[in-house]
Amino acid sequence: MKAMKNTKNNRQKNSKQNTYRAPKQGGRSGARMKGNSPKQNAPKSVQKPKKQKNVAPADTSHTQNIQWFPGHMTKTKRQIERDLKLVDAVAEILDARIPLSSRNPDIAALTAGKPRVILLNKCDMADKRMTRKWVDALSSDKVRAIPVDCRSGRGVEQFVPALSELLSDKIEGYRKKGMLNPTMRVMIVGIPNVGKSTFINRISKKNKAQSADRPGVTRGNQWFTVSKGFEMLDTPGVLWPKFDDQTVGERLAFTGAIKDNIMDIELLAIRLLDLLKELKTPEFIERYSLDDDDLALPTYELLAVIAKHRGMLISGGEPDTGRAAATVLDEFRAAKLGRITLESP
Repeated sequence: MKAMKNTKNNRQKNSKQNTYRAPKQGGRSGARMKGNSPKQNAPKSVQKPKKQKNVAPADTSHTQNIQWFPGHMTKTKRQIERDLKLVDAVAEILDARIPLSSRNPDIAALTAGKPRVILLNKCDMADKRMTRKWVDALSSDKVRAIPVDCRSGRGVEQFVPALSELLSDKIEGYRKKGMLNPTMRVMIVGIPNVGKSTFINRISKKNKAQSADRPGVTRGNQWFTVSKGFEMLDTPGVLWPKFDDQTVGERLAFTGAIKDNIMDIELLAIRLLDLLKELKTPEFIERYSLDDDDLALPTYELLAVIAKHRGMLISGGEPDTGRAAATVLDEFRAAKLGRITLESP
């Protein structure tokens, strides 16, 4: 009995030490190594680097290789292609701070030939002068560009009149055929977190479209009544599979269009600070109590200065640069560092 007990204990001990579990017969194919589950390895929203000695400063001369194309976005692109035949016009929402980077080239190609209204959303966070330049640059015979702020409702009232003007010939054609009150249908498109659902809730005066301050909330197509004679088809936000220019990926990440937990937050904040050092907005300088000497520092050192000025310290009094990086990004996205446009026409 004692020998049998020892044999059983040894089997249990060996089982615990073995890190590989073979799949049971008739079960799922494949095996999993211990400590390697997706849940255990899921990235945190802000990753703080471990303290290391004699480590060279961060290299800010090159960008992160940012790519984010969830599977549902491939499905969305195909759905847009199918649904275009159901609509008379397209409303494209861009981020007024990055009109070029927030414009999906795939969507522009898909919707070519349809009358379009371009909504430069979050204009209250962008530079007014640059927004006026973008309105002029994007407008044409079949395109109307409008600066809006969907949260406050600023400029939203211009949307229906702009659609009516663009579709006036088509509406008149229906009326000549005896259709006195034809319903025009509009598809709304845009990248994640650009404000599509917030715009629909504002323009329809309802709160039916899901919205949140993070990308990837809207997952399915939804129809909404915009006003008398107009219906709108909401589509999930869609990015393109590969950013040819990595600065495009960075600018999207700055504004929150790409999830933070797939990136190096400190490097991203350093890249943003590179731009803020050049712009030197009064709000940026004042908020972090910076002077000319601070701005002359290498950017990775400036991030440490910001951490110290904001009292973000870890054990030993060292600056918590991970926390400071998250703060810089959050405050840029909330326009607390000034009204900033990162791209010009």
